Amino acid sequence: MIPFKEKSVNFYEKAKQLYLEKAKVIAGEDSKLKELLEKASSRVKSLRDNRKLNKAIEPIKIFKRMISAHRSGSYKLSSKTLGLLVLGILYFVIPMDIIPDFMPFLGFTDDISVLIAIFNLLKNEVEDFLSWEKSQIKTSENK
Repeated sequence: MIPFKEKSVNFYEKAKQLYLEKAKVIAGEDSKLKELLEKASSRVKSLRDNRKLNKAIEPIKIFKRMISAHRSGSYKLSSKTLGLLVLGILYFVIPMDIIPDFMPFLGFTDDISVLIAIFNLLKNEVEDFLSWEKSQIKTSENK
């Protein structure tokens, strides 16, 4: 049996092969990026009552906030980081991916695996962003 971490990397590599070029195009066009974030928000809302998946999709919520902060100009992301964040969100919103999402629970295993792999690849960037985000909250509370 293949360990989950290894499967996660395999799904990520396949997702990268299939969707990285599209993710780069989306990352380079603000209107497409905005549309992707809206689709992700809608998808997250549709899953919010599913307790098992709600925690698993936490990376999507963080990725969305990172991209939104970047779009607003308040936080700078490298093009590589932005591309990987977009890849993760894009894979999450596409229903017909490696394991189609209409298959109950099983259909989200590849999505979650890809998100975890990207989260782990960008761990330092995510931690930096979360620290920055926390400092912004403290700053606004002190005003």
